[in-house]
Amino acid sequence: MSTAYTGVKPRLSFWQVWNMCFGFFGIQFGWSLQMGNMSAIYEFLGAKPEEIPGLWLAAPMTGLLVQPIIGYLSDRTWHPRLGRRRPYFLVGAILSSLALFIMPNSSAVWMAAGTLWVLDSCINISMEPFRAFVADNLNEKQRSFGYAMQSMFIGAASFIALFLPRLLVDWFGISRDKGAGGIPQNIMWSFYIGAAVFLGAVLVTVFKSKEYPPSDPNWKENLKKEKNANSGGIVKEIFTALRNMPSQMKRLAIVQFLTWPGLFLMWFYYSTGVATNIFGGDPKNNSEIFTIGLEHANNTSAILNLVTFAFSFTIPFWVGKMGMKLTHTACLIIGGVGLISVNFIHEPWMLYISMSMVGIAWASILSMPYSMLSGVIPQEKMGIYMGIFNFFIVLPEIIASLFFGKIFERFLHSDRLLAVLIGGVLLCTAGILCALIVKDSTSKKQQ
Repeated sequence: MSTAYTGVKPRLSFWQVWNMCFGFFGIQFGWSLQMGNMSAIYEFLGAKPEEIPGLWLAAPMTGLLVQPIIGYLSDRTWHPRLGRRRPYFLVGAILSSLALFIMPNSSAVWMAAGTLWVLDSCINISMEPFRAFVADNLNEKQRSFGYAMQSMFIGAASFIALFLPRLLVDWFGISRDKGAGGIPQNIMWSFYIGAAVFLGAVLVTVFKSKEYPPSDPNWKENLKKEKNANSGGIVKEIFTALRNMPSQMKRLAIVQFLTWPGLFLMWFYYSTGVATNIFGGDPKNNSEIFTIGLEHANNTSAILNLVTFAFSFTIPFWVGKMGMKLTHTACLIIGGVGLISVNFIHEPWMLYISMSMVGIAWASILSMPYSMLSGVIPQEKMGIYMGIFNFFIVLPEIIASLFFGKIFERFLHSDRLLAVLIGGVLLCTAGILCALIVKDSTSKKQQ
């Protein structure tokens, strides 16, 4: 990549895009370990099922607080060797790896919950700049490919991470017996391995990728003038950006607002729901059967991510045939139907079909909204707008974390898979809204 940026972004090679996106493999590896195992860890440590949503509050709250701040700061950063976004990748990866190592040594619910707050804060430091990184370095024609490449790595990392606890038992003989803190040893070792993978993958991107330097030689002076003129600082900047959101971003925000709580309900209850409703396990009285059921659920979630990996390669084809909007619509509805079907399954093998359908939706969720968004937001504010876009992911998750526990207990009678069904309905609703309100063109003239 040229060291002098003239405003025209050349087409990058396959391997340049690969190196640029590879860090997301590590980020998602760590993220998937917590998504697949945190509910079970909480229950192993004595949490009640209705307490699980509140214990997950760390994920959306840290996203709400950390991502726009990191986006704002990274827009205003330039390091001579590490560039604009890569310093944040590096710091976030080091801290996340430490938290992943600490997590499985928790001996009480409060310790696991506290560590999750630290872990998710650090993951968000690494994750937020990656979305802007793709938009920074790729021209408009290659952005869909760049985000599809991220989806591919996310799918591959999640597939391996979710299979890992079972593989450690079958291939390496690591025991499912609980350690001193009450967490099974194969899950503990999965987190240790995840810490190493997270840091190693991000280091590849940090040292194998480059960034365009600021095209304005007076960018530092201009930032100082902006800071002096803008007495409100980051808070005023965020509210100004919110007020001036492009109309396409507002439409996509509504779709996101319904999509992500559907996924969140799956992460809350799918794995433990399979272990209890389908396998008949119990984390306290029948923990071995519960662990086997949990591993089967994680295996099906791994297949979900294998499908995400494979389907990501086809997304440019479907976009070419159907456009971004209808591609995303179809994928959301397919995934929603897959989640709804889980509540009606009695044979464990059928879960592979259901979760494969969710994998198609996941591939699109990880790429299409960002592809549709990146063409309509100002290049110089890419980081902060990507952080603000995350508001419409985490706000509904916060609502679910705070209030769904009571709904789960009073109206769903603590039926975990019924909660998963509601998540599927939300995905289908998001897909229908996408078809009705989102514009297919990402041209700035047609925002």
